[in-house]
Parts: sequence; C-alpha cells; structure tokens
Amino acid sequence: MRNTELEKLNGLVGQWTTTLSDAWFLEPPGVEVPGSTTVEWLGESFLLVRTELREAAGGSELSMVIGRSDANDAYVVLYHDDRGVCRQYGMTFDGAHWTLTREDPDFHQRFVADVEPDRISGRWEISEDRGETWRKDFDLTFDRA
Repeated sequence: MRNTELEKLNGLVGQWTTTLSDAWFLEPPGVEVPGSTTVEWLGESFLLVRTELREAAGGSELSMVIGRSDANDAYVVLYHDDRGVCRQYGMTFDGAHWTLTREDPDFHQRFVADVEPDRISGRWEISEDRGETWRKDFDLTFDRA
C-alpha cells in the first residue's frame, strides 16, 4: 500500500527532457547542457530519479531516491552522482513548489522549483557561510517528454 504523502509525488513520475543552464562553471556564458530524467516508483515506498546530462557537463549521471519519514512528517532524499558524491536532503513538495535542502558542514545547498504538469523550473543555490548568503549554482529545467 502506497503512503498517501508519497502518492502526492505521482505527478513527477515519467520521462523528462532536462536542461542545465546559466551555470557559473560552464564556458562560454549561455551554454545549455541537454539531458534526460526518468522518475519512477521503486516499489510502493520510494521514487527513483535518474538524470543524465550530456556533453558540456562531461556526461554526468546522478540518482536520487525519495522516501518518507512518517514519524518526522518529512520527505527524505538520498543523492549520489558519478563523482562518488553522496548527500542527504530534506524535501518539501506541495504540488506547485518543490524544494531540496541540506545544511552540512562543507556547505549549505538548496534546490527551489516551481512545478507545473509538464514543466519544472528550478535552480540550485549554494551557501558557503552557513546560509547567510546564497549564490545561484545553475538553473535546471524539466520538460515532460
């Protein structure tokens, strides 16, 4: 039986074309990196998110597993990418807005997105002073394929 709070994420399920843009670390300015994302149920308790980015990002691959802590009334996200990076994020989702946040000793990070049925427009931000100031890392857009 699927958890009712996880069921609210069902609109994310599917195939998405993904575009990374406006990244401070890509040259020349204005470069867009195409990719694809698949979101699917992993059993009844988790969502599996797999993203592949092409060319300019060096062929990056990343995965997230979205689950839930009922006792804490919170979504939990585990992240891994092909650099060997593993992270844990807190998550909120209300159908129109999606956020991922982490406040770890190395740096703070957040993803803030507006969600529509066929488009998710988001941006990743980073803070190296424990959340006092933030700078955009890059934009990440998902269009339903």
